[in-house]
Amino acid sequence: MKPVPIGAKGKFEQVVETRHLASELDSSLPTVMSTATMVGMMELAAMDAIRAFLDPGEASVGVSMEAQHTAATPPGHRVRAEAELTKCEGRRLEFQVRAFDETEQIGSGTHRRAVIDSGKFVERLKAKVKV
Repeated sequence: MKPVPIGAKGKFEQVVETRHLASELDSSLPTVMSTATMVGMMELAAMDAIRAFLDPGEASVGVSMEAQHTAATPPGHRVRAEAELTKCEGRRLEFQVRAFDETEQIGSGTHRRAVIDSGKFVERLKAKVKV
């Protein structure tokens, strides 16, 4: 991995579709974007922030997420997730993440990722699979 500067930023945007709704997970839930979707968008924004710094054969994986989902977003609205690198300790990275819909900030949190060797990761995963 090339050195990643503190303050490196990434983003991810999408329009809320039916598949992103909490009501798709459980019909008793409201027809609004799910927290799981927001968290996934935050992860993708963090990945975007460091993509250019990864060497061939490397990838990053999420290791923790502390998130607050503070406002509901209806279907059809565009949502933007942003991530900013705040700490880098070797192959461990920490990001401040936020999400916004067309009206307001809808969430924030702290996300941690680890840079891994993709080949070694796949080999460890294969060892778990019983053939």
